[in-house]
Amino acid sequence: MDAELVADHLAENVRALREARGLTQAQVAKLAGVPRPTWTNLESGAANPTLAVLLKAAEALHVRVDELLGPPQRTGQLYKADQLPLRKRGKVTVRRLLPETTPGLDIERMEFAAGASMSGVPHTPGTREYLTCESGRVELAVAGERYTLDPGDVVVFRGDQRHGYANPGRSRAVAYSVVTFAPSGG
Repeated sequence: MDAELVADHLAENVRALREARGLTQAQVAKLAGVPRPTWTNLESGAANPTLAVLLKAAEALHVRVDELLGPPQRTGQLYKADQLPLRKRGKVTVRRLLPETTPGLDIERMEFAAGASMSGVPHTPGTREYLTCESGRVELAVAGERYTLDPGDVVVFRGDQRHGYANPGRSRAVAYSVVTFAPSGG
């Protein structure tokens, strides 16, 4: 791989990502924990950053390191429904809504047939889960408590507890689950 081309990609990607987030060089340098001149060098293409600097830049911009070094991304990318991960759990269809892995975050759409139910898997300690009902009615049982959600309702709960979902109705129900994982102690 041509080092000059990678440096050009890095400069263009870092600048575009910073601008897309509405941040100044000083603000993003502070977020990354690097001196502003270091950030300026990243954006100019003159930098030969250490791996530590690349990791800090990627974390500050909420992207993977390979996204900083690779060819600049298009403005958007369409993922057709059949390209998104899908699994069946009995009469419940669960589709991931994020086509890429996003550290610390998982979003899924759950479609329940009439009367369908499914057990949730307790996540790591400190995880929070947000469940919202889009259509129908969804029941959530978590750590001995029961919640009934109508369209638009949201329940926030500790995702590290035993939990389960059910559609008590006679027609289809749809809900969304957003899971924010606790940071690892590593």
